[in-house]
Amino acid sequence: MSDYTFAFQTSTTHAGFLKVPSLASRPDARFVVAGIPWDGATSNRPGARFGPYEIRRASHMLCDGTHPLFHVSPMSATADAGDLTLPNTSLPAMRAALAPQAAALIARHHMAWLGGDHSVTLSLLRAYRAHLGRPLALVHFDAHCDTWSDHFGEPSGHGTWVYEALAEGLIDPERTVQIGIRSSAVRDTSRYVADRGGLIYTARELRGLENPTQLRGVIETVRQRLGAGGLAPIYLSLDIDCLDPAFAPATGTPEPGGLTTAQVLTLLEEWHDLGFVGMDLCEVAPPYDHAELTSNVAATLVWTYLSGQCSRS
Repeated sequence: MSDYTFAFQTSTTHAGFLKVPSLASRPDARFVVAGIPWDGATSNRPGARFGPYEIRRASHMLCDGTHPLFHVSPMSATADAGDLTLPNTSLPAMRAALAPQAAALIARHHMAWLGGDHSVTLSLLRAYRAHLGRPLALVHFDAHCDTWSDHFGEPSGHGTWVYEALAEGLIDPERTVQIGIRSSAVRDTSRYVADRGGLIYTARELRGLENPTQLRGVIETVRQRLGAGGLAPIYLSLDIDCLDPAFAPATGTPEPGGLTTAQVLTLLEEWHDLGFVGMDLCEVAPPYDHAELTSNVAATLVWTYLSGQCSRS
């Protein structure tokens, strides 16, 4: 497609995530943030194309970026590539345009991707699989299992990407972990990952467990499953609707009974030293936000991830 910036795309002529410089001015950055402003595969409420802009704006209130647990700031090692230039009506065309842009960034940087609806993750996993030459382990926070075999009669969408990733051999089923699952689904769909050797922690199973001591069993089981030294490269995909709508109302498919912000932060903090190779945060739909709750928590989760990775240096 032509190099045309839509009105909802974020330009790095303005401050990027955490107000870090653009990738053009810091080309050797270890960490890079890039937006994928696409919501053409949303099944309920659209608006996630506006997510990257609002997440970046919320991140500007993180001051000097120094994390209170890790005592580091990722700012000096991070750049912002702005938003990828993509079509906004055709899923196949979007994926064709995304693939080369993602591959070029993955080849040089540790990426944090800002969605966008969750259909973008399939393209990202394809790019990581091609770059790394082997299947990835996956840590997937979500209200939804995303293992439907079709998308309301269409072959692909934001609820099919895990099913497709497993079918294509992009991820290792035995090293796939889903956290926060709670939406309605027939058993064969909701337990699809578990039936193939993966691990699922439903939101119900995690109720009342928030701090590291309470979550120790989950933390250690996942650590053993994935391997602290990295038995396989690990990708993190975080759908903001893993959180209860009380904490993150601005999403396309909210599901009551979800995780708390404290639960997700605890798990990200405790797993920071696993072998992550990249992450995405998807499904922030700012038109439905209240008091900027969702954009603020999204920015904090990405910042926590980057800070944890930076602390390993």
